[in-house]
This record gives sequence, C-alpha cells and structure tokens, in this order.
Amino acid sequence: MLVVAAHPDDETLGFGGVLARYAEQSVETFLVTATRGERGRFFGHAADSPEHPGANALAEIRERELHAAAAVLGIRRVFLLDYEDQHVDRAPVVDAVSAIVSCIRQTRPHVVLTFPPDGAYGHPDHIAVSQFAAAAIVAAADPTYDVERQATSGPAHVVSKFYYLAWNAAAWAVYQAAFKKLVATVGGVERQATPWPDWALTTVIDTRRWWPVVWRAVSSHESQVGGYAALKALEPSQHEALWGSQSFYRVFSLVNGGRTREADLFEGLDVQRRA
Repeated sequence: MLVVAAHPDDETLGFGGVLARYAEQSVETFLVTATRGERGRFFGHAADSPEHPGANALAEIRERELHAAAAVLGIRRVFLLDYEDQHVDRAPVVDAVSAIVSCIRQTRPHVVLTFPPDGAYGHPDHIAVSQFAAAAIVAAADPTYDVERQATSGPAHVVSKFYYLAWNAAAWAVYQAAFKKLVATVGGVERQATPWPDWALTTVIDTRRWWPVVWRAVSSHESQVGGYAALKALEPSQHEALWGSQSFYRVFSLVNGGRTREADLFEGLDVQRRA
C-alpha cells in the first residue's frame, strides 16, 4: 500500500489509522511526501514571528518528526520529494509525475491512497498531489513511459486499486472541533472543507484498535500539534471518535465494484497477510 501526501503529518492526520492497521496485518506500507513543510507554523507561531526558527530549521525539524511518525505507524519506507511547501502546484508536472512513477515502480503497491481532487479543504498542495498521483498511476503502467529519460526505477507496474480520502460531515465536525477550522485562502478566495455525502463513501475501515498508535504518531509531530492544547485533554472516547474509522472513495478497482460498501481496502485482491 502506498500513500501519496503533501506535508509531514498528512500521513498521520489523514491516513494514520489505515497505515497502522495494515502494517500490523503484514501489509508493506510506503509513503510519498512531497514537501518538508518548511512554511508551516512552529508550535502555533507564524513564519514571520520571532519564535519561529526559520524555514530551513523547520524543514529539518519536520523531516525528523515525519520519520518518527512513520516508524510508529510501521511505514516501511518514506520517499521525500523535497518540493517547495505551499507551492507544490508550481512543480514541473513531468518531473513530479516521474518522481511518483519511480516510487510506484519501486514499491509495486496493490493499493494507492491520496487526497481527493479538492484537496480535502482546497489546499493547493493537496490538490496538486492528488493530480500528480493519479497521473503517475496511469504512467507507471505504461512500459514506454520515461524510457528515454531513464528517470524512473523498475519495470512498469499496474496499481489494482486507487482511493481518495473521503470524510463525511460527522468526521469533519469531530476533526475540526479537536483541531481548528481548516481554511485555505487562495487568490483572495476562502476555501473550506466540503464533506462527502454518506452515500458516496465506498469504503469505511474500522481502525478503533489502532487509535492509540495513531495518537502516538500524531504526538511525534510535536512542532505542529504542540499548539493544540485541547488535543492533550481529550478523553479516550474522543480520541476513538477522531481516529476510530477512516473513509474513502474508490476511484477505480480492477478487482471489484458494485454498490456494497467495502470494509477492507484489499477487498477483491488475492493477497496473503495476517488477519
């Protein structure tokens, strides 16, 4: 299983439950992260504040936090693409897609997960990563892709199942009550989360057993969640509400379909793993 994300902490806050669950079930899990998150806040302090260590220092901090969280979640390997935080949409498309194709051909995943086309709440980096991941899945299956450039590793690989992260209104309400209202302002236009309707969720994964693991991974991103004191005061039941299930939209599958909701990202696949 391969997750394609934009920033350190996306893997945990967006996909942590399924990463922890499937790693424990002997699925090899991998992560592509597009940036080091150097333009983010530092313990709630903005980049132009005296308390902020600066972009270069924060990049180093967040990279360490990313690898710490990945270890907690059982991720086998992290690919860090090192694009500019907040400007992933400006990355050369051919280069970005080729980089992800290389990751796909090296790891050869059955399942790929990424952000939905709207980036969950309009974040341009998330939107770009979603587009790059979708294009890379197509390109990775083409044996003629990038042959001349020799920029990718390994033979062509066909991904069997592709999913978008898809949160309904209830999940967004719990998440934003615990953290904050997620807003992205782009070109003077305010973008907010648009929940998925319940009927559109093709796949809901039970991750209740793994919420303590996810919480440990969240805590690894200390520079980012340190500003959210309310998180540390949450009761176990509230943590379970946050991390106890994860929902997705199945973009395509080569092995199953229909209107019945899945409870397993690997449904339809003949993959040996520990239950």
